Amino acid sequence: MQYRTLGRTGIKVTPFALGAMMLGQMGNPDRQEAIRIIHRALDGGINFVDTADRYGDSEQVVGEALRGRRDDVVLATKFWGPVDDDVNHRGASRRWIVQAVERSLRNLQTDYIDLYQLHRPDPETDIDETLSALTDLVRQGKVRAIGSSSMRGSEIVEAQWMSERRGFERFRTEQPNYSILDREIEREILPVAQRYGMGTLVYSPLAGGTLTGRYRAGQENDVFRSTRTGMNHFRDERRLAVVEQLIALAAEAGLSLAHLAMAFAIAHPGVTSAIAGPRTMEQLDDTLAGVDVSLSDDILDRIDAIVAPGESVGAMDMVYRGPEVGAPALRRRPVAQRSAA
Repeated sequence: MQYRTLGRTGIKVTPFALGAMMLGQMGNPDRQEAIRIIHRALDGGINFVDTADRYGDSEQVVGEALRGRRDDVVLATKFWGPVDDDVNHRGASRRWIVQAVERSLRNLQTDYIDLYQLHRPDPETDIDETLSALTDLVRQGKVRAIGSSSMRGSEIVEAQWMSERRGFERFRTEQPNYSILDREIEREILPVAQRYGMGTLVYSPLAGGTLTGRYRAGQENDVFRSTRTGMNHFRDERRLAVVEQLIALAAEAGLSLAHLAMAFAIAHPGVTSAIAGPRTMEQLDDTLAGVDVSLSDDILDRIDAIVAPGESVGAMDMVYRGPEVGAPALRRRPVAQRSAA
């Protein structure tokens, strides 16, 4: 496995990272098998593991799996989402951050986190409040580097500016959604991250499983993820039609669709690592079987012809789009102000 530098942190990570969201209650509840999957990933050369405090018991599974191997792993986790019913046990306030990090440290059975990430922007908290608290964690030695996830380009710039102005630690990484089907970050997010020397670890390089070849146009897709609530994108005929074209291209190149998709994600110069999120050992083994795949310019050109650079085909339902898109009141004037007269 090759290594890439995580932004300008000096930390070396593998181009494939192990995402642990599905290892535990949210995916594979067999804890011993989940631990074996993590061990197999590490034995296969992966040194980068990503999880989050809101992924059920995933942090606990990871912590148990890393006993005796902690210092060999670049460990990343995230905060922001609700972990229980307490309204203050979520978000990006100093009050929650100082509690959340201690909770994650206990779960992960470690005294430091290599990369601590803001899982989503928090419009209810000033970014300087968040950066100030995260800076203290770095200075206390509990966190080595900090990162963001699902930020817009303007939010990345604002955070970088605030860090420079106030002397805070700055976000060293960004974690956006990226796949052959979801290429919008090529327009702004990746160039901005590169400009600020940020590492980028992209999630859902297989488009949530759509790019495994198991979801086909005109067929019943009665598999684990397609039957879950909020997964309508698995039945998006526009996306599935593109998947059919990509399956044909992959076959012509002598590759599986999943290997084509993972190799595509790490081919962009702005991408440091692509997060693979297996639920089973079989899925992990298939991912590891594709570590040697390198796409030629011809194959990348043909992918560009199917899904243009900077464009997306539909979107995954769970992707964060910000309150301006999700809240009607923020994108609709009062009725009395909607006419020109």
